[in-house]
Formats: sequence, structure tokens, C-alpha cells
Amino acid sequence: MKIDVNQLAEHLAHTPFQVEGVYRYARNSGVPYADYTDSFPGFVFPLTGKIQFQFNGTPYIFSPGKVVHGGAKMKLDQKNFGNANWEYILVLYRICNSELQESSFSHQHFELLTGQSPRLIELIMRLWHVYNQRGGISMFQTEMLFRDVLNEALLCVANRQNSCESHTLFERVSSYIHEYYYHSLTISLLAEQYNVNRNRLSYVFRKHAGMGPAEYLLKYRINMAQEMLFTSDAPVQQIAQTVGITDPFYFSRVFKKQLGISPTEYREKFINNPC
Repeated sequence: MKIDVNQLAEHLAHTPFQVEGVYRYARNSGVPYADYTDSFPGFVFPLTGKIQFQFNGTPYIFSPGKVVHGGAKMKLDQKNFGNANWEYILVLYRICNSELQESSFSHQHFELLTGQSPRLIELIMRLWHVYNQRGGISMFQTEMLFRDVLNEALLCVANRQNSCESHTLFERVSSYIHEYYYHSLTISLLAEQYNVNRNRLSYVFRKHAGMGPAEYLLKYRINMAQEMLFTSDAPVQQIAQTVGITDPFYFSRVFKKQLGISPTEYREKFINNPC
């Protein structure tokens, strides 16, 4: 089941809850098979390998890079993948306000795609070690660490979603540039076309291309001009206009800045030395 990470974060921010247990399971430890989940809801943090569990008939594969949540007293089915070893940590928790339990996410099963996060693994291992110590300070640290674990998991999910969305936006805008580079394109026009502000568009291009959208557009125009200089006899001024640069002097300047020689020198070089 998919979950809105922002709604889950808001729910956790307004719902008092307490850790009931932190348990580490592995194939080699001979985990007993159970027909139902525990009487408390819990988060599963896979460490190695993979194993499939079904919560009320819905399958989830426990493997590194994701966190799985199961509600209390759900019908449970287990499936092993051959002789592959697996290991995970289960954190059971209790909602402290009975009035909030009925509308709580704690009754649902879902997974969070966190991706590989060394910090998340570090925090969950610290949580397990602290939970197994005695004393009031350990109990306090357990509660604090569990919230740190959840915070890191939610941030990982949000960052992955933002990265996926930004990559999709980059692919769409860059494809548009590749198709219409010879038009009178501006960054404002591109931002309006894809319903984002200029700052967002600039961030996406710098993240995925290492340069801003204006530089990307200019670089692509110069690349197309290189090909035209090599494959056609059209005047440099005409080629400049064909790739969307109306000022031939500006075209020559940026061409030389990018390639180290002028458009005319570039053409002569390749005409005289085609290999």
C-alpha cells in the first residue's frame, strides 16, 4: 500500500506513541512462524537479504532500502526465497491516546521506499543496542532514538520522491529544448510551460546537468551549430540564426568560448582535416 509521507509525518507529529519492543530477527536464529502480527503495530527495518510477508493478504518483500509497517493482529503469511539469509529489526509501538487509535495509521499496512541509507541503519542499530540496556536513561534514549529513526526514514522517502520528480522535470524540459532549441526560448517561457518557478528550474538543471537551463540551452545550440558547420556550406550567420541565435557576433563569441576557436576556424579545420 502506498502512503503519503507528508500525511504520515503530520500524523506522527500529533500522535503520542511509545516503544513497546525492539527485536532483531534473522533466518539462522530460527524465528517461529506466526499466523498473526503482534498485538501492537510495528515498523520493520530490513538489514540484509529478503523475505516476503503478507499482511491481510497483501504481500511485502522485506529487503534493504525499504521500511514496512504492519498493523496489530493482522493475518500474517510468510514466504522464504530459497536458502537466502535475511535479517531485520522490528520496532513495536503503542498509541498512547485511545481516542486517536481509530483514525491512526497504526491500523494500516504500508511500505516506505527509503533507499540505501547508512545513517538510517546506524540509527536503527543504536536503537536496538540501547533498548537492550537497563535503566531509565536507556528507556528515555529508546524513545528519542525511535523518533530519530522515523525522522530519518521519512526524510529519505521525501528526498527520493523529490529526486524522482526533479529528474522527470529535467527530462521533460531538456527534451523540449532538444526539439525546439531554434525557437525564441527563454527561461521564463520554459518555467511557465512546465508550471514551475525559475529558481526550481535552475535547481533541477544544476542538479542533473551541472549547469543552469540558460547555459544548457546555449550549449545545445552550439553543439547543433558544430554539426551544421561540418555538414553544410551555409554561412556562419545563417547557421547562427538556424540554431536560434540572432546575433552573429554573439554566436561567434560564445562558440569560441566553448570550443576555443571561431566558427570559421572550426569549419576550416574539419574541411582540411576531415579525419
